[in-house]
Amino acid sequence: MTPGVFARTYSAKYPGSLFSKIRADGFGATQFNLSCAGLASLPRELPDGIAASIAQGAREAGISICALSGTYNMAHPDPVYRRSLRLGFANVMRAAREMGVPLVTLCTGSRELSDMWRAHPDNASRQAWYDLRDELAFALALADEFDLTLGIEPEPGNVICDAAAARKVLDEVRSPRLGIVLDAANLLPPSAQSRQQEIVAHATDSLGEHLLLVHAKDIDSHGIVVPAGKGAVDLPQFVARVRATGYDGPLVGHNFEEVDAPGVADYLQRIIRREAHEPA
Repeated sequence: MTPGVFARTYSAKYPGSLFSKIRADGFGATQFNLSCAGLASLPRELPDGIAASIAQGAREAGISICALSGTYNMAHPDPVYRRSLRLGFANVMRAAREMGVPLVTLCTGSRELSDMWRAHPDNASRQAWYDLRDELAFALALADEFDLTLGIEPEPGNVICDAAAARKVLDEVRSPRLGIVLDAANLLPPSAQSRQQEIVAHATDSLGEHLLLVHAKDIDSHGIVVPAGKGAVDLPQFVARVRATGYDGPLVGHNFEEVDAPGVADYLQRIIRREAHEPA
């Protein structure tokens, strides 16, 4: 495993000092967003050569781009709105192929119109599930075309809100191109933190063979995001559990200030080294 970070953590953009800053702070991998190259996250146009140029910049800095964000609200209740975002998503997929990045990450979305990360009572409805499945069918057709994999991240405010929902969609879709991005913090609202060991064990046991990427966000006892190692998430235990599944990819920290990046990289490196030498 290697410490990684969201490229959006940094104020620097590409072209420029972005990748050298990531490397200097102690990370070996990054989850990239096209907004970090001055484009829209879902660009309606992809300038010729830019994807290959980004990939070359990362290689020169010694950084692996482990995933590219393709996030959009796949469960938005308006089908016209959802379909309006497909061109941008297709450009993300094309960029990933040209960058040599095998994984595009998804947001399964919410029925909440104003915020795709916010829970809505209708997220549990049959129609929300059908709409999500329709978008996944579109996305997986592109994954076949571009020879990529797609990663769903269970998010508490989304249709795929927990490990059980993630397992359900995997069992229904049954595609080798669909897997999971797992973040323990997303499974641990304040009311569930006392059962952290049980919840994390269930998630890694049920989803472990499908893990494509692992995140290391941390939250405090009130659910507020803090730098990794400063909150209530038992990240060493989480790393031990995901390592036991056979996962050996990046451990990606995010949702902290740029000034905290070196400390997060050091913390992630320490728990990776520790868990690599202790039984899971």
